[in-house]
Formats: sequence, structure tokens, C-alpha cells
Amino acid sequence: MLSHCVFSQVKRAENRKMAAIIQFLRQNDLNIDTSVEVFITVTRDEQLIACGGIAGNIIKCVAISESARGEGLALTLATELINLAYERQCTHLFIYTKSENEALFKQCGFYPLARVPGVMVLMENDATRLERYASFLTTLRRGGSKTGCIVMNANPFTLGHRYLIQQAAARCDWLHVFLVKEDTSRFPYEDRLALVRAGTADIPRLTVHRGSEYLISRATFPCYFIKEQGVIDHCYTEIDLQIFRQHIAPALGITHRFVGSEPFCAVTADYNRDMRRCLSDPAMDAPPIELVEIERAQYQGKAISASWVRQLLVKQQVATIEHLVPPTTFDYLQQMLPAGKQPHSESVTGET
Repeated sequence: MLSHCVFSQVKRAENRKMAAIIQFLRQNDLNIDTSVEVFITVTRDEQLIACGGIAGNIIKCVAISESARGEGLALTLATELINLAYERQCTHLFIYTKSENEALFKQCGFYPLARVPGVMVLMENDATRLERYASFLTTLRRGGSKTGCIVMNANPFTLGHRYLIQQAAARCDWLHVFLVKEDTSRFPYEDRLALVRAGTADIPRLTVHRGSEYLISRATFPCYFIKEQGVIDHCYTEIDLQIFRQHIAPALGITHRFVGSEPFCAVTADYNRDMRRCLSDPAMDAPPIELVEIERAQYQGKAISASWVRQLLVKQQVATIEHLVPPTTFDYLQQMLPAGKQPHSESVTGET
């Protein structure tokens, strides 16, 4: 039957074909993921029977019509997607997929990293890459009985972020700060990293790490196949914290994870609560980690946040921004305005 199938590539700009893909995904209880750059579709008798998408180095939105299952089509589609990713110079691949597809992608050379039983699994096409990353982190391990960790986006780096780092560092023998690597924020990753390092250069017993695809990787957020928001948040937390607690934390000897209080974003507040539970869950085969929530720094009675700074930047209210960010961040933001790079308006998500 595969001889009667036609495999095609569909770009996001091909509106008519994209409308058919969206409809097909919905028929198979899946949601479209807006980060997908290109799809591979499979048609038979001009009817769409399967598709899969690629977003960077992540395979997403894989769906096969029930009428076409059991024909070997799934393995062929997966192989086509992997080959396309390689053609696009993406050789290190991840896939978030439903639990029922795990065996299929194992045949294609993928290995499970973490899973939510009966719901989803995160896989990658390298059996030892995470192990090698953890081994590298062990070379950065420091002594002491209390080692802290913060994971932040810093979009951009504010005095609120600096206050959290100062408070955490004062309570630890050593503190490790990881910057979210995904380059989907208002400010480029390399700029964000430079601002964090410049704004914390005077804080002792601190290591600022480059980000990792194994820590809060937005590109792999699995909402494209899970419709219930509560399930999405639960899965996101479970997967992220399984990898953190079982691989990253032991490598660095992390005993505590620090977060700022979250008065703005309900999703982040829920995430913090889930984090507290997951990090101490005795059922997980890894040492427990204590979550410490620190009250945010404030300016004129309002919690300092990166979203507030971005709002002010859109309005060019530079005078207020100066009270919310370190001098190095302020200089960076000021340089943007004369160059004509006016920030575009964006929704406030509580992102920090």
C-alpha cells in the first residue's frame, strides 16, 4: 500500500495545505504547533493520511490516520522526518510523543529520556548525550554541604533577578545559575547571558552556566498533543524535573533550588508548587531537593519583573527602568533606542 502513497513537504506559508494539516491534526486529537517550520505529509488518492513536523531539532505533530495504521507507514514517515532534519543540518534530535509511539521511535534510533507513564515520553537520538552532559557538569562541582541552583530566563536581567541570586548565594556554599537557552525571548540568548554575567560579577561563590536543552526547553513544550491545560502543566513539570533531579542535580551536588515568588503568572505559580512536590517525591529514584521560595524585590511597592521592564521599554519610560535593572542592563537597553530598534508590543506573561 505504501507504493500508492505520495510524500510531500509543506512550508508554513502554504496556507491552503496548512489548513488541511490543521484539520487533519484536529481529527486525530492533536493541536497544531506554531513553531513547526516544515511538515511532511502523506496522501493517498489525494486524501491526507499522515503528517509530521519539524521545529528546529524537534520532531512534532506526528499523526497517522486510523485507516492507515498497521501498514508500516509510521516507520517510513518517521524515517522521512529524520532525513529531512538531517538535510536541514539538525543531527541531534528530540521528539515528544505519545507513550504509544515509543516503540516506533526506538526502531528509528531514539532513546527515552523521561516519561509521564501512559501519557507521553521525551526521546532523543543519542543514548549517551545526557550522560556526557552530566559528566561535564561534575567537573564544575564545588565543595560544601549546601549547593543551590536557580534556572532563569532573564528577559532582560533585572534587579529582581540579582536580588534572588544574592539571597540564594548568601544561603549556600555555592550557587549554580542556569540561563534558559531557547532563543525565543525578546532579547537574544547571548545578550541575556552576557547581562547576567556582568550583573553578577561581584557576587562570590557563583557559577553562571550556559543553558541546556535539558533544562526548561521551550521548543519542546508538549502542548501540541495534549489539549487539557492542567495535563500540559503537569507533564511539563514532570519531564523537566525528572531530568533535573535524576541527572543534573546529582552531577553538581545540588541540594536546594531557589525560585522567586510569583504574584503575576498563575501558570508559573502552579509550576512552583508542582516543583516543590516533584523535587521531594520519595517515589523518584534520586536524592530529594528542597525548594526555597524567596519574596521578590520590589520598587515602589510593586514586584520587579522582566515583563514590567519590557512594558516600560515599549513606552520608552527610561527613567523608571533605571530603578529596575543593574547599570549594565540599563546601558544595554539605552543603546537599543537610538539605533531605531524600537521594541514591539508583546503580551505580558509574567515571564522572568
